[in-house]
Amino acid sequence: MNFLLELVEQYGLLFVFGNVLIEQLGAPVPAYPTLVITGALLGRGEYSAPMLLFIAVLAALIADFSWYLAGRRYGGRVMTRLCRISLSPDSCVRQTESIYVRYGPASLVVAKFIPGFASVASALAGAIGTRPAKFIFFDALGAALWAGSAIFLGSLFSSAVADLLDILASLGKWGLLLVALAFTFYIARKWWQRHSFLKDLRMAQISVEELDQLLKKGNPPTIIDVRSGLAQQGGRIPGALLMSDDDISALVTNTTTDTEVIVYCACPNEASAARVAKKLMQRGYTRVRPLTGGIDAWVAAGFSVDLH
Repeated sequence: MNFLLELVEQYGLLFVFGNVLIEQLGAPVPAYPTLVITGALLGRGEYSAPMLLFIAVLAALIADFSWYLAGRRYGGRVMTRLCRISLSPDSCVRQTESIYVRYGPASLVVAKFIPGFASVASALAGAIGTRPAKFIFFDALGAALWAGSAIFLGSLFSSAVADLLDILASLGKWGLLLVALAFTFYIARKWWQRHSFLKDLRMAQISVEELDQLLKKGNPPTIIDVRSGLAQQGGRIPGALLMSDDDISALVTNTTTDTEVIVYCACPNEASAARVAKKLMQRGYTRVRPLTGGIDAWVAAGFSVDLH
């Protein structure tokens, strides 16, 4: 444990830069505790608060601008891939689009305080054409607020943090083991939340080929598109209704519970579609199925989309 503390003391700025960069690139390695600890060590004189803040903001900007450029080049595919590997798949593309479309680049100011939002929001900003200067301004402001709050907390409670570090140091290898166990518990908890979420969404689905056959038979099912309005600009399945979680009551009012309903999205594991499908089933609908692969599978199969 002493080795780890000496590492933080001697290479604090480099350690912070690497930790923030890796976390903002998407790795589940929390940087906030590191910023709190290095903030608590400011009194030892190895570095200053402005320099610590600058290094943290710089690392965050490099990572976020990388996602911004990826979004600008590859569009929605980057966001889908981010959500596919995320430990918080329930807080990805649709939720991020909703927040970003409503508040614009200003939402980046609080992005780093919202789990699963920062990386996806950066890619989304690039995908929808947010100007680089505006993105950098708001992202830097948000990074400064996020890192600054951690540094401030560390300096405010420096004596308490120092006491905790001294206790861990006195424990030697057992202190290091406690830190490793805490990190392992954090990752395991996130993984279990993801596993439970995806397990809860498993249900019978329909393939794009089966849906195409239903449409050709002349008695089409009710098709619900649960993507955001922004995502729909690229086209939707002919006859599909745009509907969010809050619009379910409108469907209940205008259709019977034995109506066949197909729900689709553009998200990994059909998460948003399955969530809406479950809500409809709770309302009494007995023939509800998410579309396997969503709109991406529909387009890849060569089926037409409605651009209006």
